[in-house]
Amino acid sequence: MRFMNILKAVAAAALCAPFIAQAAWPDKPIRLVVPYPPGGMTDVFARPLGQKMSELLGVPVVIQNRAGAGGTVGSAAVAREAPDGYTLILGTFGTHAVNDALFKELPYNSLKDFTPVCTVAAVPSVLSVNASSSIQSLAQLLGTARANPGELTHASTGIGASPQLLIELLKQEAKVDIRDIQYNGGGPAMMALLGNQVSMIFDTIGTSMTQIKANAIRPLAISSKSRSPLLPDVPAVAETLPGFEVVPWFAIWAPAGTPPDVVQKLNDAINTALKAPDVGQKFSGIGAEVMGGSVADFAAFHRAEYDRWAQFIRDTGIKLE
Repeated sequence: MRFMNILKAVAAAALCAPFIAQAAWPDKPIRLVVPYPPGGMTDVFARPLGQKMSELLGVPVVIQNRAGAGGTVGSAAVAREAPDGYTLILGTFGTHAVNDALFKELPYNSLKDFTPVCTVAAVPSVLSVNASSSIQSLAQLLGTARANPGELTHASTGIGASPQLLIELLKQEAKVDIRDIQYNGGGPAMMALLGNQVSMIFDTIGTSMTQIKANAIRPLAISSKSRSPLLPDVPAVAETLPGFEVVPWFAIWAPAGTPPDVVQKLNDAINTALKAPDVGQKFSGIGAEVMGGSVADFAAFHRAEYDRWAQFIRDTGIKLE
């Protein structure tokens, strides 16, 4: 009888073991992969967020930069990791919505190889011209473009990057012809505008503010559906072209198959971190709008953005050269 009781106890312990192990999550450091170099906007979001998540979860959240190929190197690496909640990626609408349609052979599928955890932030862009330009408003810019097809130029930072998507959508919605010129990054693109080598630029509000405050460039319109607190006197593009809205966003995913309870704990921690005043101040300081929300809402949002940009890229014929 005693022997049978021991066997029952061992069997019960064995059945409970997986639940005990799972309940212990997290019990080791979590890696938050940033698929871009240090110092970029994604990295700027990751560091204060990771610090706050570490405080909330009780384990270190280590930021790891794995840059390359427009964010695809780091994204592909995370897609292959074990779905245990210990490796995450802070990706963007580029890595997880645009790239699937842009690359012919992407080493991951954004919808199938990742589990949505939580949205983090959105950063509107500003359409600006050189301060010496005679163009004073978006309406005037569009009028000039219609009167002079193909003469106005825009500085982009790469095929499929947000500035190109923004100008292509503007051209489509306003039915204008503006030539898009590619530069190797945001710095060279802004220098081209400052040197009057191009007519205009779409750039994130945070990076544009330095030149706006220096009166070197003139902001005409913002890409979000409403005005930004940082530039309350600058109208939204939607005030001229109703329905226009393109706001690059950032979010966190885990590898596909990560247990739902672990995903929920991560979502709870991220939402709490985003509500922290110090995190909010750092985000708003660069013009970012804090997002957050439920796992289900993020999954629906991701699917909608994925479909939107896949269709847009097909319609416009944007291709990597």
